Amino acid sequence: DLFIDYTSADGNYHSIIHFSPSVGVWGETMATSASSKLNKAVKQQYMELPQGGRAQAMYIWVDGSGEELRCKTRTLDSEPKTVDDLPEWNFDGSSTFQSEGSNSDMFLIPVAMFRDPFRRDPNKLVLCEVLKYNRKPAETNQRFMCKQIMRMVDSSEPWFGMEQEYTLLSTDGHPFGWPTNGFPGPQGPYYCGVGADKAYGRDIVEAHYRACLYAGVQICGTNAEVMPAQVIHTEQYHIYI
Repeated sequence: DLFIDYTSADGNYHSIIHFSPSVGVWGETMATSASSKLNKAVKQQYMELPQGGRAQAMYIWVDGSGEELRCKTRTLDSEPKTVDDLPEWNFDGSSTFQSEGSNSDMFLIPVAMFRDPFRRDPNKLVLCEVLKYNRKPAETNQRFMCKQIMRMVDSSEPWFGMEQEYTLLSTDGHPFGWPTNGFPGPQGPYYCGVGADKAYGRDIVEAHYRACLYAGVQICGTNAEVMPAQVIHTEQYHIYI
């Protein structure tokens, strides 16, 4: 999965745009944390240091909630070219609502790889499915059954198109850019709108779009929707097994 983590310059709001090939795109906004106050320029100095030919691979998976994501990063001796270059990994499922503490080993099986738009090349984002200690699929591993069904029709080369909408919210839970104690003007000028007074939060939308292109996500397009601060993205995929 792919994230755009965006904090306003004044720290008043913090938005996350989340892309998932299996689910789609949505946005959520949360109360600004202390991390948003850290000096990003200092961090950037370190992010520009050479990596000595090695690569960071962030393994990402769905936890026991069936909705939330977890991740961990490992160092690889060289840049992986395909998923086959990525080793299996493991994690403690008792801390992700996926196993009991008495037998908590869970396996991460890489199934898709994208360029990392945050750490940039040669680093990667790695989508994983989860297996239990006995190598059986975890309860939240919906991909396992989906893969079996899709293989029955793979000769038909099916395509999937997804259209996902999200709404940007301020930290108070109000749609971004809306009057604090009121509403914006009636719908009409906002759909496919142009201008800062019609396309709210466009900086986030543009950053998200470019990050998807960089990563190799098959994003087809985007436009502002009928409600201010509402955005729609479209994606298209071949069968993904």
